[in-house]
Formats: sequence, structure tokens, C-alpha cells
Amino acid sequence: MTVKLPEAFEKRMQHMLGEEFEPFLASYEKERYYGLRVNTLKAPVGEFLELSPFRLSPIPWCREGFYYNGEERPGKHPYYYAGLYYIQEPSAMSPVELLDVRPGDRVLDVCAAPGGKSTQIAAKLQGQGVLVSNDNSADRVKALVKNIELFGVRNAAVLNETPNALGRVFGGYFDKILIDAPCSGEGMFRKDEDMIRSWSPESVQTCVVLQKDILDAAAVLLAPGGRMVYSTCTFAPEENEARIADFLDRHPHFEVVPIPDAWGFAQGRPEWIMESRQGIEGFSGRAAEAVKGTARLWPHCIEGEGHFVAVLQHKGEGLGIEADPASGRERTSGRGNGGKKPAQTETEREDIISRFFAEMGFPDLPGKLVFFGDFAYLAAAGLPDLSGLKVARPGWYIGNIKKNRFEPSQALAMGLRAQEAVRSVSFTADSLEVVRYLKGETLQLEKDEIAVRDTGVSAKGYCLVCVDGYPLGWGKWIDGLLKNEYPPGWRWIW
Repeated sequence: MTVKLPEAFEKRMQHMLGEEFEPFLASYEKERYYGLRVNTLKAPVGEFLELSPFRLSPIPWCREGFYYNGEERPGKHPYYYAGLYYIQEPSAMSPVELLDVRPGDRVLDVCAAPGGKSTQIAAKLQGQGVLVSNDNSADRVKALVKNIELFGVRNAAVLNETPNALGRVFGGYFDKILIDAPCSGEGMFRKDEDMIRSWSPESVQTCVVLQKDILDAAAVLLAPGGRMVYSTCTFAPEENEARIADFLDRHPHFEVVPIPDAWGFAQGRPEWIMESRQGIEGFSGRAAEAVKGTARLWPHCIEGEGHFVAVLQHKGEGLGIEADPASGRERTSGRGNGGKKPAQTETEREDIISRFFAEMGFPDLPGKLVFFGDFAYLAAAGLPDLSGLKVARPGWYIGNIKKNRFEPSQALAMGLRAQEAVRSVSFTADSLEVVRYLKGETLQLEKDEIAVRDTGVSAKGYCLVCVDGYPLGWGKWIDGLLKNEYPPGWRWIW
């Protein structure tokens, strides 16, 4: 593999790295590394490894992460469509590992699309607490929503806002915040040559302005004593060490939590920030010394692409405005029914959903029922009033009401477990039936092929379709036919 690097970039890296430049340059002649991360919302790591048809080896900094051979194409396997894993570059798994998310935390992913790190956070929350996944790009939010739903996340809200706008609602609300900042992308040159074509020295300075604003906005959102992780996939000191030093000097209530010297990660380089353009402003000795505790992931030192990570801890002084977690009202500018008034009252819609849930034998599902028109969601407990924000999903999208009936969503199916539905059918991963289902075809099935959990329940009706016991979506069985309810936008295209 031969990668043609930009001349200005190559000269800068040679100056920065000195004797390390030749090993760094040689890494671009090697094949990139491929990784996937097991979705522990659906299967423990050991359970997945027993099922996995792939040759996997562990990624040292992520217990759920594994290298795979790029020729195996796990994105074309039924387990991918069941959300059993997320395909993710190995180095990109490190920021969430350093965020130290615990079940019950309130967590914000500021620049979340397409959703890899949000799904990693969700797995660590294990359905407890609140995840707010935000991205300011309306187009990228579509991919974020799909990945959250594919992963079966029940306790996430998805927003389409600028970081500054979040302060109106979420001041001092979050225990943990991830800033996977927009950057010049130098660390991804080996993975994606389009990043090389779009790079210029000016792009670095454009990103610096964005990064500064995002860090400042996020600082207002973090609760006293909370933790914030800042990461990029670039090598430029202006976007890395200089950004952290500048932030520390302007926010003295934050400090760097040193990242352990492990896994081949290298220390941050304070001497480089004085050579960057930002260095002419000068940084305090405290700030410059602190950036030694940040980490650089170099492609010639680890099996992964280039990354920078900094862990920032709020020392505990109060900041900003307080959110009101007791409020339950939400508003969206995205989904709804075109402004039309629903045919039923809210109580009538709740009754329709309750009857469907009882008929399907669902347990008490978590969250507060929220309606936007005829679309129904379960919002995570403790989520504040989202009025005035652009909301793609205020919670787990469970379905919508058409006339006097409830139609369950694909997101509801993906967030369930097979045993939570009164009717299910499971195909093996190597079967023709599972491929036909994922392609949207109607299937012929005998009545005794439908697993009915409770005695006296008819096989007729909505049925949870699974692969090896893991949900893929809905079907509707009647008189020997399983009508396919798999969404067109999700279907397997060969």
C-alpha cells in the first residue's frame, strides 16, 4: 500500500518527530487495521466469541474490542444486522474507555455522528442513566439515529444542535462529556485517502477555532466534579496539546487527569505547542506541564491509526446554570405528523399502546411515554425539558399510531430481547430464510415454527424475527405466511 502524503504535512512531521520520522513514514506502507466492538447490550463478550464466525484478536485498550481480517467483511453478516457489534477503527475506541462511564451516569456525546462512540457509551451505561447524542449536521444525524436504533439503545436522546445551544437546557447537567472534536483528520490518512485530498495547512487553523468554541461550550454543561474527554484524529499540536493548554489557562477549575503509560500510547508533547501558531500567545507553565498527561496514539507504535486524547476533570467549583431534571416536557422540530392534530387524545393513545404491549406480553419498559403527533417514544427518566432544541429523537422510538391501532417501530424490535415478546421466530445465521427476511421478502412458515411464549396465545399477529435468538425486526404471521415488516432503508443489498 502506497500513500502519497501532502508535502507540507510531511515536512512538518519530519521536523516534529526527528529520528522517529522514518518509522512513522514506514507505517503508511502497511495495511490498516480493522476492528469491531461487541455490543454488550445484546450479548456478553464471551457469548459473542462463542458465536463469532470471524478470526478475532483482542484490542488491548478495549475489553469489548477485537481486530479482524478485512477480507472477512463482518458488515455483510446477519449478526451485523442484529446489532451484535459495531465496526470501528481500533484507536477510535480509546476515548470512551478513558471517559470512565458507569451505569447511571448522565453522559453527553457532543459531536456524535455517525454514532460509534455513542453506542460504546450506551453499552457501558447498560440501560441506566441518560445518554444525549448530539451532532450539528442534519445529514449526519440520520446515520447517528440509525446506529443508536440498530444497537438497541433504550435510554438515549438524539439532538441536532450546536454545542452552545445546549447550554440553555443542560447547564451543569452531565457527569461525563465526550468531545470527539472535528479536526483536520491527519491520523486517518492511511485509512481514508479522501482525508489527504481535503487537507491543507489552512484546514488546521479552521478546526482550531471550532475546537476552542466546543470546549468552552462543553465546560458549561459539565457538573462540578465531572469528567470530560477531548479527542481528535490528527497530529497537529495546534489542535491537540495547544488546545488543552489554552483551555486550562482559561478554565482554572479544570485539570488534566494523566493517562497511564500503557498499550503503546505516548505522552503529550508540551514542547511542540510553543512551535505552533497558537504558541505565540504563550501558555502558563502549569498548562504546558499538564499536557504531558495527555496521550498520543501513533500508527508506528500501536496497531491502529493516529489519535490524541486528553482527560479533563472538573475540580468541583460550581459553574453555569442548573438544568431542571424534574421537567418532563419535550418538543421536537424534526419528527411529528406535519402539524396535524392527532385523532385521539393522549389518554386514548396511551390506552392503544397499553393494549398492544399487553397483547405482545412486554414487560414494563423503561422511561416516560412522550408523543409527537402520533409518534410515540420512551424518554429516559431524569431527562430535562428539551423545549427550544432541535430534537431528532427524545428517547427510544417505540412506534406510531395509525387510526386506532399501534404499529411497532424497528427501533422497538432492536431494543427488545427475544424472550420479551410473546411471539418470535429464530433463523440460523447460515440459513436462506434469514437472508430472505433481510432482503424484505415474505416467508412461508408453518404455525408450529412460531415460538409462542404463553399458553393460550395465538400464533397470529406481530412476531419478533431473530437470528440465533437475537432480534432483527418484525414480521406479521397469518395463515402460513410471515409478512415482512423489515424497513426498506435497512434491507440487505447484495
